[in-house]
Amino acid sequence: MAQEKQDGNKELKPLFNEKGEMLSPILPPHVKNFLIDIDGTICDDIPNEEPERMATAMPYPDALKIINKWYDEGHIITFFTSRTEEHREVTEQWLKKHGFKYHGLLMGKPRGGNYHWIDNHIVKATRFKGKFTDLVVQTHEIEVFKP
Repeated sequence: MAQEKQDGNKELKPLFNEKGEMLSPILPPHVKNFLIDIDGTICDDIPNEEPERMATAMPYPDALKIINKWYDEGHIITFFTSRTEEHREVTEQWLKKHGFKYHGLLMGKPRGGNYHWIDNHIVKATRFKGKFTDLVVQTHEIEVFKP
C-alpha cells in the first residue's frame, strides 16, 4: 500500500477544549497535510470509464518533483482520487512505478468538481492549473458561514 502509512502522525499534538476535554489532535504548524488529486493533477485526466488507460498514463514531471520534495520536507502526502476501490491496485502500482512518495491513498472522492469543503480544522485549497511549483501566499475572497 502506501510507502510509509501515515508516518507523519507521530507528530500529532494533543488538543484540549476549555473544559479540558480531548479534541482531535493537530499537526504542528510547520507540517502540511496535502490532499492531492490524481487524474488531471499529477497525470492526464483519465475517467473511471476507461481504466485501461490508468496503467500507462505518464506523470507530470513537475508534480513528481514537487510532491516528493514536500514528502522529503516532512509534510504528509495523501492522494485523494475519484477512482474507485476496484482501481486501487492499478493506482498503487502506478504511483510506485513512477516513484511518488506518499503516506495514504483515499479512493472514491465524489466526482464532478465544484467542491466545497466544510471542516472544523483549517482548510486551504489550491486549484491546479497545469504546473506544480512551490506554493506562494495570495489573498482571495472566500465563502464563510454567516456570523
